[in-house]
Amino acid sequence: MDKEAKIQKRREDRQQALQLVYERMFRDDTLEDTCQDALDARDEEISDYAKQLLEGIESHQAEIDELIESNLKGWKINRISKIALAAMRISVYEMKYIKSVPVSVSINEAVSMTKTFAADSDGSFVNGVLGAVAKSLKGDK
Repeated sequence: MDKEAKIQKRREDRQQALQLVYERMFRDDTLEDTCQDALDARDEEISDYAKQLLEGIESHQAEIDELIESNLKGWKINRISKIALAAMRISVYEMKYIKSVPVSVSINEAVSMTKTFAADSDGSFVNGVLGAVAKSLKGDK
């Protein structure tokens, strides 16, 4: 697989994860049930990377949400659109736990997904929050 194909595959995996993270916000089911329902509804296998993101976010959600909320300026996390929050959770998880993904790539992908699935103005908001999160994580090292 060439570099461009790998980039496209990772983008698709993130979008798949975005759908699942978003769905989890409205469900009390298990992760397995959420994945099975997605498989049944969309007739597509959940990628390993999407599962990794979903499981990681589920395991570290309190910490991820604290990082997001502590970098909001004049906002509370419950006021953020659900799709923007899902994209930010994915990006923060990648920044903190997946060292092979460059921070800039993770932020750019989150902004792109937000612009695609939410309002354009949410993209700049997500960019600002994730930029602040990245700086705070850099300071932790």
